Amino acid sequence: MEVADISKDEAGWMLRTMLRIRHFEDKVFELLARDLLKGASHVYAGEEAVAVGACSAIQPDDFITSTHRGHGHCLAKGGKLKEMMAELCGKSTGYCKGRGGSMHIADVRTGNLGATGIVGSNLPVAAGAALACQMLKNGKVVLCFFGDGASNTGTFHESLNMAATWKLPVVFVCENNLYGMSVAWNRASSVENVADRGPAYGMPGVVVDGMDVLAVKEAVAAAAERVRAGGIPEIVECKTYRYRGHSRSDPRKYRTKEEEKHWRDRDPITAFRKRLADGGVMTEEECDAVEKEVEAEIAEAEKFAIEESQSLPPDQLYEDVYAGWVQGEMGIVREEKTNG
Repeated sequence: MEVADISKDEAGWMLRTMLRIRHFEDKVFELLARDLLKGASHVYAGEEAVAVGACSAIQPDDFITSTHRGHGHCLAKGGKLKEMMAELCGKSTGYCKGRGGSMHIADVRTGNLGATGIVGSNLPVAAGAALACQMLKNGKVVLCFFGDGASNTGTFHESLNMAATWKLPVVFVCENNLYGMSVAWNRASSVENVADRGPAYGMPGVVVDGMDVLAVKEAVAAAAERVRAGGIPEIVECKTYRYRGHSRSDPRKYRTKEEEKHWRDRDPITAFRKRLADGGVMTEEECDAVEKEVEAEIAEAEKFAIEESQSLPPDQLYEDVYAGWVQGEMGIVREEKTNG
Protein backbone atom coordinates (compact mmCIF):
# COMPACT_ATOMS: atom_id res chain seq x y z
CA MET A 1 0.00 0.00 0.00
CA GLU A 2 1.25 3.47 -0.94
CA VAL A 3 0.40 6.88 0.51
CA ALA A 4 -1.51 7.62 -2.71
CA ASP A 5 -3.96 4.88 -1.69
CA ILE A 6 -5.22 6.80 1.35
CA SER A 7 -6.77 10.23 1.72
CA LYS A 8 -4.99 13.21 3.24
CA ASP A 9 -7.40 13.11 6.16
CA GLU A 10 -6.57 9.47 6.90
CA ALA A 11 -2.86 10.12 6.49
CA GLY A 12 -3.13 13.01 8.92
CA TRP A 13 -5.01 10.84 11.42
CA MET A 14 -2.37 8.13 11.20
CA LEU A 15 0.49 10.58 11.74
CA ARG A 16 -1.29 12.38 14.58
CA THR A 17 -2.17 9.13 16.34
CA MET A 18 1.34 7.72 16.09
CA LEU A 19 2.70 11.00 17.44
CA ARG A 20 0.16 10.95 20.27
CA ILE A 21 1.28 7.48 21.25
CA ARG A 22 4.99 8.36 21.09
CA HIS A 23 4.69 11.59 23.07
CA PHE A 24 2.30 10.02 25.57
CA GLU A 25 4.73 7.20 26.24
CA ASP A 26 7.67 9.59 26.55
CA LYS A 27 5.66 11.58 29.09
CA VAL A 28 4.73 8.41 30.99
CA PHE A 29 8.40 7.48 31.24
CA GLU A 30 9.20 10.98 32.49
CA LEU A 31 6.46 10.86 35.13
CA LEU A 32 7.70 7.48 36.31
CA ALA A 33 11.19 8.92 36.75
CA ARG A 34 9.74 11.86 38.72
CA ASP A 35 7.75 9.44 40.89
CA LEU A 36 4.51 11.17 39.90
CA LEU A 37 3.20 7.97 38.40
CA LYS A 38 3.09 4.87 40.58
CA GLY A 39 3.25 1.22 39.65
CA ALA A 40 4.43 -0.52 36.50
CA SER A 41 4.04 0.85 32.99
CA HIS A 42 5.11 -0.95 29.84
CA VAL A 43 5.53 1.72 27.18
CA TYR A 44 4.79 1.23 23.49
CA ALA A 45 7.36 3.58 21.91
CA GLY A 46 8.64 2.13 18.64
CA GLU A 47 5.60 -0.06 17.96
CA GLU A 48 3.17 2.70 16.97
CA ALA A 49 2.73 1.53 13.39
CA VAL A 50 1.16 -1.74 14.52
CA ALA A 51 -1.66 -0.30 16.62
CA VAL A 52 -2.39 2.56 14.22
CA GLY A 53 -2.18 0.46 11.07
CA ALA A 54 -4.33 -2.33 12.51
CA CYS A 55 -7.02 -0.12 14.04
CA SER A 56 -7.28 1.96 10.86
CA ALA A 57 -8.10 -1.24 8.98
CA ILE A 58 -11.31 -2.08 10.86
CA GLN A 59 -14.66 -0.39 11.42
CA PRO A 60 -15.24 1.99 14.37
CA ASP A 61 -17.72 -0.42 15.97
CA ASP A 62 -15.41 -3.45 15.73
CA PHE A 63 -13.63 -4.66 18.86
CA ILE A 64 -10.08 -5.08 20.10
CA THR A 65 -8.49 -6.85 23.04
CA SER A 66 -5.26 -5.42 24.40
CA THR A 67 -2.16 -6.41 26.38
CA HIS A 68 -0.03 -5.21 29.28
CA ARG A 69 1.64 -2.88 26.74
CA GLY A 70 -1.68 -1.40 25.74
CA HIS A 71 -1.51 2.41 25.76
CA GLY A 72 -1.00 2.50 22.00
CA HIS A 73 -3.95 0.22 21.34
CA CYS A 74 -6.25 2.40 23.43
CA LEU A 75 -5.24 5.60 21.63
CA ALA A 76 -5.41 4.00 18.19
CA LYS A 77 -8.96 2.78 18.94
CA GLY A 78 -10.12 6.28 19.81
CA GLY A 79 -8.99 6.63 23.43
CA LYS A 80 -8.73 10.06 25.06
CA LEU A 81 -5.38 11.35 26.27
CA LYS A 82 -6.74 13.02 29.41
CA GLU A 83 -8.67 10.00 30.63
CA MET A 84 -5.72 7.73 29.91
CA MET A 85 -3.24 9.92 31.76
CA ALA A 86 -5.61 10.27 34.70
CA GLU A 87 -6.03 6.50 34.88
CA LEU A 88 -2.29 5.93 34.98
CA CYS A 89 -2.01 8.53 37.74
CA GLY A 90 -4.69 6.79 39.81
CA LYS A 91 -7.21 9.61 39.52
CA SER A 92 -10.99 9.32 39.69
CA THR A 93 -11.29 11.00 36.26
CA GLY A 94 -9.50 8.09 34.58
CA TYR A 95 -11.11 5.41 32.43
CA CYS A 96 -11.49 3.04 35.38
CA LYS A 97 -11.60 5.80 38.02
CA GLY A 98 -7.95 5.11 38.79
CA ARG A 99 -8.52 1.51 39.84
CA GLY A 100 -7.08 -0.16 36.76
CA GLY A 101 -3.88 1.77 36.14
CA SER A 102 -1.61 1.22 33.18
CA MET A 103 -2.31 -2.45 32.53
CA HIS A 104 -6.10 -2.54 32.83
CA ILE A 105 -7.40 0.34 30.73
CA ALA A 106 -10.68 -0.40 28.96
CA ASP A 107 -12.94 1.79 26.86
CA VAL A 108 -15.99 -0.18 25.80
CA ARG A 109 -17.45 2.92 24.15
CA THR A 110 -14.80 2.72 21.44
CA GLY A 111 -14.73 -1.09 21.26
CA ASN A 112 -11.63 -1.52 23.42
CA LEU A 113 -12.49 -4.50 25.61
CA GLY A 114 -9.49 -3.90 27.81
CA ALA A 115 -5.85 -4.46 28.56
CA THR A 116 -4.57 -7.15 30.90
CA GLY A 117 -1.53 -7.67 33.09
CA ILE A 118 -1.45 -11.43 32.47
CA VAL A 119 0.42 -12.40 29.31
CA GLY A 120 -1.87 -14.24 26.89
CA SER A 121 -5.02 -13.80 28.95
CA ASN A 122 -6.69 -11.59 26.36
CA LEU A 123 -6.62 -14.33 23.71
CA PRO A 124 -9.59 -16.27 25.13
CA VAL A 125 -11.39 -12.97 25.74
CA ALA A 126 -11.02 -12.20 22.03
CA ALA A 127 -12.34 -15.64 21.10
CA GLY A 128 -15.31 -15.15 23.43
CA ALA A 129 -16.08 -11.71 22.01
CA ALA A 130 -15.85 -13.11 18.48
CA LEU A 131 -18.21 -15.94 19.44
CA ALA A 132 -20.69 -13.34 20.70
CA CYS A 133 -20.41 -11.45 17.40
CA GLN A 134 -21.01 -14.67 15.49
CA MET A 135 -24.05 -15.61 17.57
CA LEU A 136 -25.49 -12.10 17.33
CA LYS A 137 -24.80 -12.02 13.58
CA ASN A 138 -23.80 -8.37 13.89
CA GLY A 139 -21.06 -8.51 11.23
CA LYS A 140 -18.36 -7.27 13.60
CA VAL A 141 -14.82 -8.57 13.95
CA VAL A 142 -12.36 -8.66 16.82
CA LEU A 143 -8.67 -7.75 16.63
CA CYS A 144 -6.63 -9.57 19.25
CA PHE A 145 -3.27 -7.91 19.92
CA PHE A 146 -0.68 -10.16 21.54
CA GLY A 147 3.09 -10.41 21.80
CA ASP A 148 5.56 -13.08 20.78
CA GLY A 149 5.83 -14.16 24.41
CA ALA A 150 2.11 -14.86 24.59
CA SER A 151 2.41 -17.35 21.73
CA ASN A 152 4.25 -19.68 24.12
CA THR A 153 1.33 -19.83 26.55
CA GLY A 154 -1.41 -22.42 26.67
CA THR A 155 -4.13 -19.85 26.12
CA PHE A 156 -2.65 -19.07 22.70
CA HIS A 157 -3.08 -22.61 21.42
CA GLU A 158 -6.44 -23.15 23.09
CA SER A 159 -7.86 -19.89 21.75
CA LEU A 160 -6.59 -20.35 18.20
CA ASN A 161 -7.86 -23.93 18.10
CA MET A 162 -11.34 -22.92 19.26
CA ALA A 163 -11.46 -19.86 16.99
CA ALA A 164 -10.44 -21.90 13.96
CA THR A 165 -12.77 -24.82 14.76
CA TRP A 166 -15.77 -22.51 15.04
CA LYS A 167 -14.60 -20.04 12.35
CA LEU A 168 -14.92 -17.11 14.71
CA PRO A 169 -14.58 -13.56 13.29
CA VAL A 170 -11.23 -12.73 14.89
CA VAL A 171 -7.87 -11.58 13.53
CA PHE A 172 -4.89 -12.34 15.76
CA VAL A 173 -2.37 -9.50 15.47
CA CYS A 174 1.03 -10.52 16.82
CA GLU A 175 3.35 -7.71 17.87
CA ASN A 176 6.65 -9.57 17.62
CA ASN A 177 9.12 -7.13 19.16
CA LEU A 178 11.74 -9.91 19.31
CA TYR A 179 11.77 -10.26 23.08
CA GLY A 180 9.47 -11.82 25.64
CA MET A 181 10.63 -9.71 28.58
CA SER A 182 14.39 -10.38 28.22
CA VAL A 183 14.30 -13.68 26.31
CA ALA A 184 14.91 -13.43 22.58
CA TRP A 185 12.18 -14.96 20.41
CA ASN A 186 14.72 -17.07 18.49
CA ARG A 187 15.80 -18.69 21.77
CA ALA A 188 12.27 -19.52 22.87
CA SER A 189 10.74 -20.88 19.67
CA SER A 190 11.44 -23.75 17.32
CA VAL A 191 10.01 -21.80 14.37
CA GLU A 192 11.14 -18.52 12.86
CA ASN A 193 7.76 -16.78 12.92
CA VAL A 194 4.72 -16.83 15.17
CA ALA A 195 2.60 -16.96 12.01
CA ASP A 196 4.20 -20.32 11.19
CA ARG A 197 2.07 -21.84 13.96
CA GLY A 198 -1.18 -20.93 12.23
CA PRO A 199 -1.26 -23.86 9.77
CA ALA A 200 -1.44 -26.28 12.73
CA TYR A 201 -5.02 -25.04 13.08
CA GLY A 202 -5.66 -24.61 9.37
CA MET A 203 -5.26 -20.89 9.92
CA PRO A 204 -3.58 -18.59 7.38
CA GLY A 205 -0.70 -16.48 8.63
CA VAL A 206 1.28 -13.61 7.14
CA VAL A 207 4.38 -11.73 8.30
CA VAL A 208 4.58 -7.98 7.66
CA ASP A 209 6.92 -5.11 8.46
CA GLY A 210 5.58 -3.78 11.75
CA MET A 211 7.50 -0.53 11.33
CA ASP A 212 5.44 0.30 8.21
CA VAL A 213 1.97 1.56 9.16
CA LEU A 214 0.60 1.11 5.64
CA ALA A 215 1.88 -2.47 5.36
CA VAL A 216 0.13 -3.30 8.63
CA LYS A 217 -3.08 -1.61 7.50
CA GLU A 218 -3.11 -3.46 4.19
CA ALA A 219 -2.55 -6.88 5.78
CA VAL A 220 -5.06 -6.43 8.59
CA ALA A 221 -7.70 -4.95 6.28
CA ALA A 222 -7.47 -7.94 3.95
CA ALA A 223 -7.63 -10.42 6.84
CA ALA A 224 -10.55 -8.61 8.49
CA GLU A 225 -12.50 -8.58 5.22
CA ARG A 226 -12.12 -12.34 4.79
CA VAL A 227 -12.93 -13.08 8.43
CA ARG A 228 -15.97 -10.80 8.36
CA ALA A 229 -17.27 -12.74 5.39
CA GLY A 230 -17.18 -15.98 7.35
CA GLY A 231 -13.65 -17.18 6.63
CA ILE A 232 -11.36 -18.91 9.08
CA PRO A 233 -9.49 -16.64 11.57
CA GLU A 234 -6.06 -15.38 10.51
CA ILE A 235 -2.74 -14.34 12.07
CA VAL A 236 -1.02 -11.13 11.04
CA GLU A 237 2.47 -11.07 12.54
CA CYS A 238 4.08 -7.64 12.70
CA LYS A 239 7.85 -7.55 13.16
CA THR A 240 8.46 -4.53 15.36
CA TYR A 241 10.67 -3.27 18.19
CA ARG A 242 10.17 -1.64 21.57
CA TYR A 243 12.65 1.16 22.06
CA ARG A 244 12.73 1.02 25.84
CA GLY A 245 13.07 -1.92 28.19
CA HIS A 246 10.29 -4.31 29.11
CA SER A 247 9.52 -1.88 31.94
CA ARG A 248 11.37 0.97 33.63
CA SER A 249 13.44 -1.44 35.74
CA ASP A 250 14.81 -3.20 32.64
CA PRO A 251 18.37 -2.02 31.73
CA ARG A 252 18.23 -3.80 28.32
CA LYS A 253 21.65 -5.41 28.79
CA TYR A 254 20.55 -8.32 26.63
CA ARG A 255 20.39 -6.06 23.55
CA THR A 256 23.30 -4.55 21.66
CA LYS A 257 23.62 -0.88 20.79
CA GLU A 258 23.96 -1.89 17.15
CA GLU A 259 20.63 -3.71 17.25
CA GLU A 260 18.86 -0.79 18.87
CA LYS A 261 20.33 1.64 16.33
CA HIS A 262 19.24 -0.59 13.44
CA TRP A 263 15.61 -0.42 14.57
CA ARG A 264 15.65 3.26 15.51
CA ASP A 265 16.98 4.03 12.03
CA ARG A 266 13.71 2.48 10.78
CA ASP A 267 11.53 4.60 13.06
CA PRO A 268 7.89 4.23 11.93
CA ILE A 269 7.00 7.90 12.46
CA THR A 270 10.06 9.31 10.71
CA ALA A 271 9.59 6.91 7.81
CA PHE A 272 5.90 7.74 7.44
CA ARG A 273 6.56 11.49 7.52
CA LYS A 274 9.09 11.08 4.72
CA ARG A 275 6.64 9.07 2.63
CA LEU A 276 3.95 11.71 3.13
CA ALA A 277 6.31 14.49 2.05
CA ASP A 278 7.76 12.56 -0.90
CA GLY A 279 4.25 11.62 -2.05
CA GLY A 280 3.00 15.19 -1.84
CA VAL A 281 0.33 14.25 0.71
CA MET A 282 1.58 16.48 3.55
CA THR A 283 4.42 18.97 3.64
CA GLU A 284 7.13 18.96 6.29
CA GLU A 285 5.61 22.14 7.68
CA GLU A 286 2.21 20.49 8.01
CA CYS A 287 3.77 17.50 9.77
CA ASP A 288 5.63 19.84 12.15
CA ALA A 289 2.37 21.63 12.92
CA VAL A 290 0.66 18.34 13.79
CA GLU A 291 3.49 17.45 16.16
CA LYS A 292 3.29 20.81 17.92
CA GLU A 293 -0.46 20.33 18.40
CA VAL A 294 0.18 16.88 19.86
CA GLU A 295 2.79 18.26 22.26
CA ALA A 296 0.21 20.76 23.49
CA GLU A 297 -2.37 17.98 23.93
CA ILE A 298 0.08 15.97 26.03
CA ALA A 299 0.78 19.00 28.22
CA GLU A 300 -2.96 19.48 28.74
CA ALA A 301 -3.39 15.80 29.63
CA GLU A 302 -0.56 16.01 32.16
CA LYS A 303 -2.06 19.11 33.78
CA PHE A 304 -5.49 17.50 33.86
CA ALA A 305 -4.18 14.35 35.54
CA ILE A 306 -1.62 15.85 37.92
CA GLU A 307 -3.15 19.21 38.90
CA GLU A 308 -6.86 19.17 38.10
CA SER A 309 -7.95 15.63 39.02
CA GLN A 310 -8.50 14.09 42.45
CA SER A 311 -7.52 10.65 43.61
CA LEU A 312 -10.34 8.21 44.28
CA PRO A 313 -11.60 8.69 47.87
CA PRO A 314 -10.80 5.65 50.06
CA ASP A 315 -14.48 5.10 50.90
CA GLN A 316 -15.19 4.57 47.18
CA LEU A 317 -12.37 2.11 46.62
CA TYR A 318 -14.62 -0.95 46.41
CA GLU A 319 -17.45 0.58 44.41
CA ASP A 320 -18.05 -1.06 41.03
CA VAL A 321 -15.90 -4.01 42.12
CA TYR A 322 -17.65 -7.30 41.43
CA ALA A 323 -15.50 -9.76 43.37
CA GLY A 324 -12.54 -9.69 45.69
CA TRP A 325 -10.80 -11.35 48.60
CA VAL A 326 -10.98 -10.09 52.16
CA GLN A 327 -9.27 -11.14 55.37
CA GLY A 328 -11.83 -12.23 57.98
CA GLU A 329 -11.66 -13.84 61.37
CA MET A 330 -11.88 -17.27 59.74
CA GLY A 331 -9.10 -16.49 57.25
CA ILE A 332 -9.31 -15.55 53.56
CA VAL A 333 -12.87 -15.61 52.28
CA ARG A 334 -14.41 -14.62 48.96
CA GLU A 335 -16.71 -11.62 48.94
CA GLU A 336 -18.94 -10.71 46.03
CA LYS A 337 -20.56 -7.35 45.63
CA THR A 338 -22.10 -5.30 42.91
CA ASN A 339 -22.77 -1.61 42.82
CA GLY A 340 -25.00 0.48 40.65
